[in-house]
Amino acid sequence: MTAEPRVTPDRPGTSARDTAADASAEAAIVSEVSIASASASETRHQAQPRSANGRFSRAAQQPPSEVDHGLPADRFLDREISWLQFNERVLQLAADEHVPLLERARFLAIFAQNLDEFFMVRVAGLKRRIATGIAVRSASGLEPREVLEQISHVAHELMTMHARVYAEQVRPALEDQGVTIVRWDELSDDEHARLASVFTDRLFPVLTPLAVDPAHPFPYISGLSLNLAVILVNPKTGKEHFARVKVPPMLPRLVRVEPGPDESPLADMYDTRFVPLEDVIAAHLDHLFPGMDVVEQFTFRVTRNEDLEVEEDDAENLLTALERELTRRRFGPPVRLEVEEEMDDHVLDLIVRELGVAGSEVYRLPAPLDLRALNVIADLERSELHYEPFVARTNPDLAPTESAKARDIFASIRKQDVLLQHPYDSFSTSVQAFLEQAASDPHVLAIKQTLYRTSGDSPIIDALIDAAEAGKQVLAVVEIKARFDEENNISWARKLEHSGVHVVYGIVGLKTHAKLCLVIRQEAEGLRRYCHVGTGNYNPKTARLYEDLGLLTDDQQVGEDLGRLFNQLSGIAPRSRFKRLLVAPRSVRAGLIAHIQQEIEQERATPGSGLILWKVNSIVDEQTIDALYRASRAGVRVVLWVRGICSLRPGVPGLSETIEVHSVLGRFLEHSRVFYFGGGGDPVVYIGSADMMHRNLDRRVEALIRLTDERHLEDLRSLLERGASERYARWVLSGDGRWTRHHLGPDGTPLDDLQTAMVEMHAKRRRKARRR
Repeated sequence: MTAEPRVTPDRPGTSARDTAADASAEAAIVSEVSIASASASETRHQAQPRSANGRFSRAAQQPPSEVDHGLPADRFLDREISWLQFNERVLQLAADEHVPLLERARFLAIFAQNLDEFFMVRVAGLKRRIATGIAVRSASGLEPREVLEQISHVAHELMTMHARVYAEQVRPALEDQGVTIVRWDELSDDEHARLASVFTDRLFPVLTPLAVDPAHPFPYISGLSLNLAVILVNPKTGKEHFARVKVPPMLPRLVRVEPGPDESPLADMYDTRFVPLEDVIAAHLDHLFPGMDVVEQFTFRVTRNEDLEVEEDDAENLLTALERELTRRRFGPPVRLEVEEEMDDHVLDLIVRELGVAGSEVYRLPAPLDLRALNVIADLERSELHYEPFVARTNPDLAPTESAKARDIFASIRKQDVLLQHPYDSFSTSVQAFLEQAASDPHVLAIKQTLYRTSGDSPIIDALIDAAEAGKQVLAVVEIKARFDEENNISWARKLEHSGVHVVYGIVGLKTHAKLCLVIRQEAEGLRRYCHVGTGNYNPKTARLYEDLGLLTDDQQVGEDLGRLFNQLSGIAPRSRFKRLLVAPRSVRAGLIAHIQQEIEQERATPGSGLILWKVNSIVDEQTIDALYRASRAGVRVVLWVRGICSLRPGVPGLSETIEVHSVLGRFLEHSRVFYFGGGGDPVVYIGSADMMHRNLDRRVEALIRLTDERHLEDLRSLLERGASERYARWVLSGDGRWTRHHLGPDGTPLDDLQTAMVEMHAKRRRKARRR
C-alpha cells in the first residue's frame, strides 16, 4: 500500500441476555476467565507460554492471517502512520486561532514531546528489529523498511509544519500579547550587559567545552540534549577546530529578560521577553575558548533509542536489573538528528559521520530547536490567554447530606455504587479521600493497591505508608517498568518497602497496568470489601488533566474478584475465576469478542437492534478489529471514539459500512476506556484499563469491570453518543485513512466543545443534587 494520507482540514440485576453472553464468553475463553498457566494436556496449538514461576502466562499471540472469513488483506491501516496522524491533530489545535493562545503554545510543546517519545520507542524498536532480522511485515501489508521510509517522510513534513506554526502563527500572536521570544541580536546593549552577568554567575561555571582533535575524540552526545557545534580557528596557525558545548538541561531553557532599572516593574506583567539559553551561551563562547576565533556555531540535537530491555527471567532481582538498565538508556544508538537549518554542510557531515546516522534521519529545522521549551511560555499567569478556569467538584454521590458532617466515603459506597469521571469529579475528594480514610480508619484491616504511575509528592503513597505504620496489612503492586517513569517508581518502591508496605513487582513477563484498589474493613456483620476499579493512574496531578472513569463499590462479587486477582499478583492462584471482571492476558480479548458476537446474533434476530459503542485510546489488535468488521457486515451499528491510533478502516463498502470512528482532543486528555454493548436495550458495559493493543491484551495484566447500575449505563451511553454527535467539534476517520476535522458549523462559527459541555453538565448535576 502507499503511504497513508494525513489529516485533512475541515470543509465549509442479571438478565437472560447476560446469562447468554456470559455463556458465550465462557465458551470462548479457556477455563472461563482464568489467567493461569495452560495445563500440560493442552495441545500444541492451544498451549499458552508459561512464565518462569508458573503463576501467570501470556495469551498466545497469533499473527493475523491475510484473509479472515473473507475479509480483504488490506483492511488494516498502518499503526505508526496512524500515530503520526494523531500527533498532527495535536498540531492542528496549536494552529487553531479559536484555542486560547497560551494553550496553543502548550500544544506545540506537547507535539514535540510526543514525537520525541515516538522516535525513542517506536522508531528505535523498529530499527532494532530490522537490524536483528526479526522484523516482519506489518498488518497493513508493509515491509519493515517501507514502514520506516513512510515514517521518515511523514515525520519530516510534520516537523517542518510544527516549526512553521510556531514561527508564522504562534510566535507573532504571542508578540501581539506582549510575550516575546527574542534572539540575541534583537536585544539592546543594556540587555546584553545584564545577560552577561547571568552567563558569568549561572552558566559559565557549569559549562564544559569539549574539543575534537587527535587527543580528544568526538564526545558522546546524550539523548535529547541540546548542543552547540562550534567552529574555531587558531589565529596563529589558521587551523580550524571543532568543539561541542552542551546546553545545561537543568537550567531553564528560556531566560527571562528582566526589565532595566529605568523601566517600571509593572511593565513586566504584560511585556514579557525571553531569550533562548543557547543564544546566551553562543554570545559568550569567547569565554570558553580564550585565544581562539569563534567562526560560527549551530545548534543540534540527537534522539536515541531509550526503550528498556530487561531480561526478567535472568534477573535475580528485577529492581536491581532495571536500575542497571536505566544507566544504559542514555547510551542507546541514535535514531534522529535535528540540526539548525543554517548549519554548514561540512559541519553536518562531521556530525553525521561521527554519530553514524543516515541521511533520512537528519532533520533540518529553523532555530530554536526543541520547542518543548514552550511549556515555560504556556505556564505564564495570563488568565485571559488560557482556558476558562475549571475547578473539579465532589461527586454528588459522595457529598455529605449535611454540611456540618464529615464526609464518610465508606457510608456513601454502602448506599450505592459511585461512578466517577475525572477531572470533572474531584480525585482528591473521591479516590484520594477513600484511601486516606482507609489509612486512618481503625476498623480497616488491609489495603491492596496497584501503582503504575503516580506523582512525585503523592498523597496516595503517603496514605499507604500511614496505613502500614498504623499496623494495617498493606500490599502495593508497583509496576517499575512504567515507561519513562521507571526511576520515579523505583524511588517510591524503596520508600514503601522501608515503611513496612509489602511491595511486589507484578508478574515476570507481564506489566501490571490494571488500576485497582481493595480495602478490607471489619464491620458488625463481618468483613466488607470496598473496591475501586479505574481507567487511569492513581496520580492526583494527571487526574486534573486526564479524563478517566472509576467505580467505587462494595459489591461482594467485585470484592471477591479483586481478592483473587491480588492473590495472583502477589502469590500463587493458578485457577481463579472472575464474575464481574475481564482480566488480561487471558480473557479481555476473548470476552469482548464474545460480546461482539452476541451483538451480531442480536442484530440477526432483530434487525436494527445491534449496537456497539466503544471509547479507547487506541485500537490496533487485528482479532478485535476483525470481529468488529464481522459485526458491521451483519448490520450492527458500531461507533468508535478513538483518541490516538486506529488501524481499522471505517465506512468501507462490504466491510465496515456501519462503523464510524471519531476522535476528540482538547484541554483534557481523553483517557478512559468504555465498552458498551447495546443488546436491544439490555446493555452490557465495561470500563477499565485496557486498550485494544497487543501489549495490553497479551503482555499486561489489565482489568475491565462490568457496570450494573442503570444510572451508570445510561450516563455512559449519553457520553459515548455525545462523542460522535455532529453538534461537537471532532475529527472523523474515513476508510482511506484520512482524518477530517469538523470544528466549524455551516456558517463558519465554531462547533461546541465537548469537554466544555461536560464541565457544564457535571456542574448542573451537582446543583440538582444539592436541591434534592
